[in-house]
Amino acid sequence: MPTLVMKFGGTSVANIDRIARAAKRVGLEVAKGYDVIVIVSAMSGKTNELVGWVDETSPLYDAREYDAVVSSGENVTAGLMALRLQEMDIPARSWQGWQVPLKTNSAHGAARIEEIPTENINRKFAEGMKVAVVAGFQGISPEGRITTLGRGGSDTTAVAFAAAFGAERCDIYTDVDGVYTTDPRICDKARKLDKIAFEEMLELASLGAKVLQTRSVELAMRYKVRLRVLSSFEEPSDTAGTLVCDEEDIMESNAVAGVAYSREEAKVTLLAVADRPGIAAAIFGPLAEAGVNVDMIVQNIAEDGRTDMTFSCPVNEWIRAEKAVKEAAASGAISFQDLVVDHDVAKVSVVGIGMRSHAGVAAQMFRALATEGINIKVITTSEIKISVLIDRKYMELAVQALHDAFDLDKAA
Repeated sequence: MPTLVMKFGGTSVANIDRIARAAKRVGLEVAKGYDVIVIVSAMSGKTNELVGWVDETSPLYDAREYDAVVSSGENVTAGLMALRLQEMDIPARSWQGWQVPLKTNSAHGAARIEEIPTENINRKFAEGMKVAVVAGFQGISPEGRITTLGRGGSDTTAVAFAAAFGAERCDIYTDVDGVYTTDPRICDKARKLDKIAFEEMLELASLGAKVLQTRSVELAMRYKVRLRVLSSFEEPSDTAGTLVCDEEDIMESNAVAGVAYSREEAKVTLLAVADRPGIAAAIFGPLAEAGVNVDMIVQNIAEDGRTDMTFSCPVNEWIRAEKAVKEAAASGAISFQDLVVDHDVAKVSVVGIGMRSHAGVAAQMFRALATEGINIKVITTSEIKISVLIDRKYMELAVQALHDAFDLDKAA
């Protein structure tokens, strides 16, 4: 039988009624002739509750025991989903990560998937099981301990299973009905996309869109797994949601597919840095060691042997960034005259594979922002993306202006 992977997020399995609703959707796919692998998250809010219990019990916790506790939410959902399917006379059973086994490395709390052997589940399919309900977010280390994949890890689990089992498609059920041109809460003209290319989705996810976890999109792009994002609260339809697929599967596309934003950004500038070979490594090495997630980087033209270096990072990491840079200066690794932090900025980005064949996208973007009186502090580009840092108070205005400028409310 062909295989289908269906993933249900926390809001889709938040209570017994929603689990029953999700089970009905699974039953519809079984009736079409699929063997179904269902990946489930913990019930909405449960993982946060479990994390809180760990923090309250042991602030300096053993990461192995942390994983043992926080992974239990998915086990509960998997068991309840299997029971509901059995009540519907659908042969189903639950699987914990170690039973598959989903093999990971030993990085507790942020494990990477190394292998998903298919023999155990395929053997049960051959024996008549129609649905394997797998606890998402979890695996087993080489030492035989439970591991977790980090927040959003159930998305990654689902895509990895689809790749391992050669699934026809991987459906991600969530509380939104697809991928939009921008956040509908900010722009009421936002339009749901029927299709979006892997590269576009990856950029949007990394730039602030919350629909899919970045690692899951990376995996899908690498293994050519067709993803469909759809709502578990709407009536089932073969054309529902947004298909995330190869660029070749999209006939025509706008120059820009979407506008993404990240509200919580900080801009850090080192003034009059000594301009010499290796200075960038001397700055960003300590930042990496401190766990600072650096994004945009701009270096000015050198003058009199000195240059300015600017970078952005999440606003909750700027204190760590400042500490790392000052410690590097105290050790003599770098020298600069001053450090200036602006922790009231936002990043706004336009993304689209159509940029490769459309000239003037940058000019159009900058003109739209200028018309609204929005000053650009930093600009970075890639082949299919342009990002700018602006004052945070103008973020929503910038998103709306760019959405209008590129006519994103209209299909290609």
